[in-house]
Amino acid sequence: MLSCVPRGGDPSGPLRGVEVAVQGETIAGVGSLPALEAALDLSGAETLDLSGKILAPGFVDCHTHLIFGGSRAEEYGLRMTHTAAEVAALGIPTGILATVEMTRGVSTEELQSSAARRVERMFAYGTTTVESKSGYGLSLEHEIRMLEVNRWLQSVQPVDIISTFLGAHEFPQEIPRESYLDLLVEEMIPLVAGQGLARFCDVYCDDGYYTAEESRRILEAGLQAGLQPKIHTDAYSQIGGAAMAAELGVVSADHLNYTTRGDMRRLAQAEAVGVVMPGLDFCVQHPQPFDARAMLDEGMVLALATDFCPACWIESMQLVMALACRLYGFSPEEALAAATVGGARALGLDDRGQILTGQLADLQVWDVPSLADVIYRIGNNAVELVIKRGKVRR
Repeated sequence: MLSCVPRGGDPSGPLRGVEVAVQGETIAGVGSLPALEAALDLSGAETLDLSGKILAPGFVDCHTHLIFGGSRAEEYGLRMTHTAAEVAALGIPTGILATVEMTRGVSTEELQSSAARRVERMFAYGTTTVESKSGYGLSLEHEIRMLEVNRWLQSVQPVDIISTFLGAHEFPQEIPRESYLDLLVEEMIPLVAGQGLARFCDVYCDDGYYTAEESRRILEAGLQAGLQPKIHTDAYSQIGGAAMAAELGVVSADHLNYTTRGDMRRLAQAEAVGVVMPGLDFCVQHPQPFDARAMLDEGMVLALATDFCPACWIESMQLVMALACRLYGFSPEEALAAATVGGARALGLDDRGQILTGQLADLQVWDVPSLADVIYRIGNNAVELVIKRGKVRR
């Protein structure tokens, strides 16, 4: 058996011939079988023979927009041959506000069933923890509804759902900008926090969306209410979001296409995880792909995520790893670390993402001969089975 176990500071370094003992929801021991037998009572234990397979931590997908109504497939298809302006001229609804309208127009039951199907497919690809944002409601009623769907999702399937409030995703069309900012800060954030509907408060800080000053106001309101800060920033411009985020001590800063080396250093010093999403850059044919190597050189911890959303329908973290390696210069080991323990750190979680004693037994078994095969066999699903909180699920 080949297991992905920390070694020499590499959280995904492979070791051969090790055994992993699971008790309840956690990993009880990692090592040779004689050592485990000496330390643990293994009588009556169920044994899985994983000879020739790879045991890896479950993926932690730390940035998704999982819950939405409708589809933007027509927009996406036309963008293969038309500019954004040409698509708009055809009368095709586009962008975040198009999805807001579609999401508001479907029932809660449809939001639940569509999201549950997406999570089921993510789980089949080895993802055991998913962050899920609101942000396609842009009203008190509809944002709360999305977060309640997150709570429902957690209750009906095995994947851990980490809920993020992203009411500051765009500005709704029906009320003035300043009025919506006041609504966010004075009503929505306190209500979300008071009802325990989210762990994080997020904001889309970019040209045409929320300014750095507006973003600071929102994130500070979240902090005051007990919500940890995250930020979308520098995706399409550089307006000061990264520097502000570092000053506030965000848990993660996501996208970072236009982030300067100086701001990378500031984020590294603030111990903010950089969440990068090669799938999104691929889907939108981004004019300035993120510079992962520069971020690593500046000392940042990176996480990979799908950015699953209407503009980037990617459910497989294995595909994200393949894109990160081919297009952004990650090694397979770096990609695995970013997709597991890096993703956990981007969610402030220290109990998963590594095969270590005491960690959650969130594991996946790959039916391939090497880690390189996971990124080499593009489009393949290497997963044979998933172990979630100690329970084997085939």
